[in-house]
Amino acid sequence: MKTIATLNFKGGVGKTTMAWLLANYLAKEKGKKALLMDMDAQMSLTLAITLQERTGKLNPVFQTWYEGRHIKKENTILDGLDAYDRYARGRGSFDFPVGADFIFSQLHPNLGFVPSVSDLYWLELEVFDRDATRTYIKDLLTRVSVFLRKEYNYEYDYCFLDCPPSFSLLSYSTLCCCGLVLLPVNPDVFAARGVEIMLEGLKLKIAPYPLPKVLAFMNKAKTWGGAPTYETSFYLDEVRRVCDQTVTRLQLQVKTADTWIPERVDIKRAIPRGEIPRQFMPHFAALWDEIEKFI
Repeated sequence: MKTIATLNFKGGVGKTTMAWLLANYLAKEKGKKALLMDMDAQMSLTLAITLQERTGKLNPVFQTWYEGRHIKKENTILDGLDAYDRYARGRGSFDFPVGADFIFSQLHPNLGFVPSVSDLYWLELEVFDRDATRTYIKDLLTRVSVFLRKEYNYEYDYCFLDCPPSFSLLSYSTLCCCGLVLLPVNPDVFAARGVEIMLEGLKLKIAPYPLPKVLAFMNKAKTWGGAPTYETSFYLDEVRRVCDQTVTRLQLQVKTADTWIPERVDIKRAIPRGEIPRQFMPHFAALWDEIEKFI
């Protein structure tokens, strides 16, 4: 199972939407099996997926599973971290269950979903051993793979982890094990400078462990006549310049995708509508081709 994290410390760039769109593209269009995990305490992905657009209420099937099984049986990402922390301190084994109470599997036959919990807001106030829990996500996903192969002869091809817009303990554990970081940027003055600050920070925070490959791409691109505007192209070139310099200066595997995703309402509302905008399928297909080659 290959792991891909969507990350940007600037909120509103569309990382959650892109994680969902790419996972759904693989599941529905490519026939791949994808696991989607919401690592953010804001629960943006969880709410976007499960809130019904017309009523504003949670999907009743998901709500019954979430409250009656996932939460009640203490089978959340946070519960797993707590169990792993005890295990890392020598206070027991890591026998955290990763079956039907951990993964919601009723979105699509090829798509599994692990929701977030609001208690992650208080994660940094808890006393966890940072270095000991560094391998939590890696070991958790290993348990998922082993369990599914053994019990159902089933295995996910890809796992998408939607990280919070901050450097948390879960972000640290994710970045220490994932194969690729997808870094969406927007056509604004923060784009290039934000990428530079984030890459420098990640290099410092993750060291001495190697940072995964990073692929930046332009999201919410402003267009005219089917092509990026001059302004969007300018900011994209600036991001590419920063990424190219980073390869040499920080010795990281970083590049900028040629594919850009346009700014459209249909894309923004894709998650609550539960469908991929068909007219933009070529954009997602092209972006995935670049991701697949780079990872």
